Amino acid sequence: MTASKAERSGPLKVGGEVVVPGERRLLELPTALLPTLTPLHLPVAVANGLEPGPRLWLSAAVHGDELNGVEVIRRVLEELPQPLPRGALLAVPIVNVFGFIGQSRYLPDRRDLNRSFPGSKRGSLAGRIANLFMAEVVAHCTHGIDLHTAAQDRSNLPQVRGDFSDAEVLRMARVFAAPAMVDLPKPPRGALRAAAARRGIAVMVYEGGEALRFNEPVIDAGVRGILRVMRELGMIPPDPTDVPTPTVHVDDHTWIRARRGGLLRLDVDEGAHVAEGELLGVVADAFGSDRVSIRAPFAGLVIGKTNNPVVHGGDPLVNLGRVAAEE
Repeated sequence: MTASKAERSGPLKVGGEVVVPGERRLLELPTALLPTLTPLHLPVAVANGLEPGPRLWLSAAVHGDELNGVEVIRRVLEELPQPLPRGALLAVPIVNVFGFIGQSRYLPDRRDLNRSFPGSKRGSLAGRIANLFMAEVVAHCTHGIDLHTAAQDRSNLPQVRGDFSDAEVLRMARVFAAPAMVDLPKPPRGALRAAAARRGIAVMVYEGGEALRFNEPVIDAGVRGILRVMRELGMIPPDPTDVPTPTVHVDDHTWIRARRGGLLRLDVDEGAHVAEGELLGVVADAFGSDRVSIRAPFAGLVIGKTNNPVVHGGDPLVNLGRVAAEE
């Protein structure tokens, strides 16, 4: 990233509205019409700093049922000094407005918005929303943090994910200090992280908790982590009272899957360190008979799990991360 790109200053023009240095505005970007012709808007909070500096975006509810990030962004905005001292923050708590209203991961056409970036002005509904977000939010920024939860019926340990071969992403991940940082150099095709990285933007994902819930520890870790990143970038003043907790570096992970169907009884939770061969739980019938043991294929950290005890053969049960060797 060049110094000139990281130190942009002056007015910000978002959705045709100009936000001058020292100003904070709440904007609504026209997104689409419902079949009833009711308009929907993309809500964006823009805080333009007094001094030039990095420009950071925060996004949540790209999957409409993933709600922890919505509350994280609200609390971050509440914590920020006004006016923002340096740089700029563009915060979008609800990107997939359609999915959010319907409490669904997807858009009405069942497309996954996080597989639709960078999008197109004349594409599908997902493509048009992705294109709008890229043009009006990502294009202004030097850094980004996209907030997610696990999918329905699963839960994740609070973790940051990104390509740690990018020194700036690694710096952000370390200072965020989530319980785990997971090295994922190749995001899925069409993901927001992939589209932003191709533009030279340092971007990472924060994952934690479960869909359709507010998980307080996950929200608290997200707020504290984002504020640490903003301090590291020089956007807000340091806080000598903030002492980050240690983070575990995970360089690979795998889902342990059910060998057959039944009722799952797990004995581990997110954040557990397990040994190779350790018993994680059993799958059995309704009487507890005909048991099949679930064991760890290697020593690692539990970074996610299913919350649904009714499983079929092949269902993902435990997401186990392989802890990286200490540097």
